[in-house]
Amino acid sequence: MANLVIDIGNTYTKIAVFDNNELLYIASFTAVNADIINNFLKDYPIRKAIISSVKKDSEEWQTVLKEKTQLNYFNAGMASGIHNHYLTPQTLGLDRLAAVTGARYLYPDKSSLVIDGGTCITYDYVDSNGNYFGGSISPGLTMRYNALNYFTSGLPLIKTDEVLNNNYGNSTITAMQSGVQNGIKYELTGFIDQYIKSDQQLNVILTGGDSIFFDTLLKNSIFAPYIKIEPHLVLQGLNAAIQKHND
Repeated sequence: MANLVIDIGNTYTKIAVFDNNELLYIASFTAVNADIINNFLKDYPIRKAIISSVKKDSEEWQTVLKEKTQLNYFNAGMASGIHNHYLTPQTLGLDRLAAVTGARYLYPDKSSLVIDGGTCITYDYVDSNGNYFGGSISPGLTMRYNALNYFTSGLPLIKTDEVLNNNYGNSTITAMQSGVQNGIKYELTGFIDQYIKSDQQLNVILTGGDSIFFDTLLKNSIFAPYIKIEPHLVLQGLNAAIQKHND
């Protein structure tokens, strides 16, 4: 039997099907409805389902899952292998908790710095004993470009230049790209440097929609040997949680 794993984020909803630990299928949606869910249930022998959501309101399609599967809503008590020391656990984003759960599951004897590049960039550290104390949140790549346009009267809305390799821009557009992309690069290397200074055995795990781009930013850095890419870490963490919870 398969597991249906659903991560409802700020921008997209990601749905994955796992057979034990094997990822069979993954898709992203801007909106989910009952027909989409029923198609998954028709195509795969789903027995267990889990939902993690940054949103508070439940949607109608979740009723379908309640009727046809063993449905769980991810919570702090399901974070297998994690000792949560966050001072306000009720405010901790479930996506962040699921990501460190995934890191702990994939690398059970290692400490990990999880960098999730999505709507926001989050940095979360879990040590080799599973202790989680917190992390950091900053604006994501697209959010930074949107902010430059929205909060000024003269700067255009532009896109990422994936081949930019200059330290400065020589036009307004390239100056914006340099500020956003080099700014993120220096932020990434700054955070990684501080964590590695206290933990030389650290895994740096890049995940989220911008993980491949972040890897490109860091490929020539001294930190490249520490980096692993796990684009679906949150989904893997949720799958690990539901397997442990219902076994």
